[in-house]
Amino acid sequence: MGSGRTLDLAIAAVDRALRSIFAPARTSRPVPAPASDPAHPLSETDRRTSAALMRVNHAGELAAQALYHGQALAARSAATREVLLTAARSESDHLAWCELRLRELAARPSLLNPLWYAGSFAIGAAAALMGDRASLGFVAETERQVEGHLDEHLGRLPPGDSRSRAILQAMRAEEIAHGAAAAAAGGARLPAPVRALMRRTARVMTGSAYWI
Repeated sequence: MGSGRTLDLAIAAVDRALRSIFAPARTSRPVPAPASDPAHPLSETDRRTSAALMRVNHAGELAAQALYHGQALAARSAATREVLLTAARSESDHLAWCELRLRELAARPSLLNPLWYAGSFAIGAAAALMGDRASLGFVAETERQVEGHLDEHLGRLPPGDSRSRAILQAMRAEEIAHGAAAAAAGGARLPAPVRALMRRTARVMTGSAYWI
């Protein structure tokens, strides 16, 4: 890759980072809404629970964007880069949905979001340096773990919060699709120690974002 092309990719990566962290998230699609069950007023306890869970999901979507941005920067093929950036664009919608729901719940995003982005970007770039098959395998494993995380949150949401539930259900379906696309594109299954390290890292982030 020529130096000019490398510089262009680096500038684009910086632009994506600044927009992800500091600009209001924008969605290209309508926010998922409950199919039939109308949203019910939440008690203060339920509002706080929903807000904390959606703050975690917002941080997770920001981290997912950063992972894919880091991987795209170091991807070896244009085809792999496009798979990663397509997934990142979908995560941008998810980020906007979570951000809107946080505002509706009178809550703020995680104060540690810049840290989550920087750390995830570095992890994504490191994964990409191992080759495109390993990088795509990292996507597949990330999305598999996110699916489990969303299943847990769907079980913890207050029963009356159908608005947040619709958002998480739509996100879950798309995360599964991202993982399947990465596997179909040639993603290699990651070694068990790497998968375990990813789970531990995710627990640190989710546990911190719940409160901070």
